[in-house]
Amino acid sequence: MSQTSFEIRQAAVVGAGTMGRGIVMCLANAGVTVQWVDNNPQMLEQALAAVADTYAHNVRQGRIEQAEADVRLARITSAADCIAIRNVDLVIEAVYENLELKQKLFRELDGLLKPEALLASNTSALDIDAIAAATRRPAQVLGLHFFSPAHIMKLLEIVRGAQTSPAVLEAALALGTRMGKVSVVSGNCHGFIGNRMLHPYVLEARKMLLEGAYPQQVDAALQGFGFAMGPFRMYDVVGIDLEWRARELAGKGQDAPEIQVDNRLCELGRFGQKSGSGYYRYEPGSRQAEHDPEVDALVLEVSERLGFHRRVIGPEEILERCLLALVNEGAKILQEGIAGSAHDIDLVYLNGYGFPADKGGPMAWADSQGLADIHQRLLALETRQGDQWKPARLIGELAAQGKGFADD
Repeated sequence: MSQTSFEIRQAAVVGAGTMGRGIVMCLANAGVTVQWVDNNPQMLEQALAAVADTYAHNVRQGRIEQAEADVRLARITSAADCIAIRNVDLVIEAVYENLELKQKLFRELDGLLKPEALLASNTSALDIDAIAAATRRPAQVLGLHFFSPAHIMKLLEIVRGAQTSPAVLEAALALGTRMGKVSVVSGNCHGFIGNRMLHPYVLEARKMLLEGAYPQQVDAALQGFGFAMGPFRMYDVVGIDLEWRARELAGKGQDAPEIQVDNRLCELGRFGQKSGSGYYRYEPGSRQAEHDPEVDALVLEVSERLGFHRRVIGPEEILERCLLALVNEGAKILQEGIAGSAHDIDLVYLNGYGFPADKGGPMAWADSQGLADIHQRLLALETRQGDQWKPARLIGELAAQGKGFADD
């Protein structure tokens, strides 16, 4: 099949939730005509109205001309069902994060679409190969992981499955450029590059709440380092309940000590910004995170109930543990070939996760410290806190050669 088969002129988006809305705008803004499908017609109608409102707001703000807004809006049409989108070049699925649901949808789409059409999932963590296996065209299946809000956030993680063809990746990279995205290709693993690294970073932050810190302290240390927001403010923005509901649905994973503060907040209906309170409280109509002593009391109560002997945790320890957790996982991603380069990892963290621009990204920051120094610091943490801190093989190898991640 020639490369020109993968020109993307017409696309479809399945799912009219928040992500679907942002993705539809990304495509329309890039000159792609978009058909939009959702099995809830009312939700689709509301989503179309929300997109029109966003364009109207951009016109009022002087960001685009009215004529341009009209042209973009005219590229978006609703489709009654998946049969109506059978002639598109690309379908992006933005439905709920459930593997069986996505496999069922991909199986259906595979039977309907023209042979050269591409199928993309906006999953943030699920197995692309397991999704591709539901189709007879695994070479044309990939992940296009947009970041929320998709029409504003610059980052696009392009996830290659084991069978995704090079021509399909090139078409995806070209589309990313048209949409004005910073596109990074990732291999297929749980969480890809960004969310896989986020997991140990957030885990350390949560552990420190039980050991003696408070949410505001952890966030203040990381924001002081230059992060756009600390992990607990980030969870308030995203919604603390997303992971909690996913655990509830899975019927497992609710027992780990480090998620008990989250669980208690959710049981109290404190889901974050959207409910007016989470780790912080918010005045009506405000996004300003206000310190809430009730949350400090809750953290204290949970950690004491779990038998922790609290101690003073300073900003140095907060930075050390959160940053080194990021770097060590990044090194594992590199040695596994999930990321093409340390620079790609840095692009993900600078454009999708609010890492301070002046530090160049987690891997560039580690290089600036010297990998021999990073290696020693990880060994010290391993001695104090256990196996999870065992330095990635790559760090030891590069340190021994006097090299950095950028030289690898």
